[in-house]
Amino acid sequence: MNTNDNKIKNYSEVLDKKYGLEGTVQRSEFEQNAYDFYSGLVLHQARKEAKVTQSELALRTGTTKSYISRIENGSISPSVGAFYRLIAALGMRIEIVKPI
Repeated sequence: MNTNDNKIKNYSEVLDKKYGLEGTVQRSEFEQNAYDFYSGLVLHQARKEAKVTQSELALRTGTTKSYISRIENGSISPSVGAFYRLIAALGMRIEIVKPI
């Protein structure tokens, strides 16, 4: 892998080197943190687009502003059910599509 031209040729190699091979504890922790971060970004963007405050979303879902904040900043990961409720409260839906 040559990164001297500032282009990553194989991102899996970068992750392997920095976090260990797939299936290792360190790599699994990194991947979980990445999923938490991404879920938080999705929720934050959806909430902003819906022009809903964290407090309003908390009221709509029976949670707390603190809980919404911790999800959005990637500190915690909501359960699948909670994530669906949060997205639904914003007037959105998630589709799971089987690949062709």
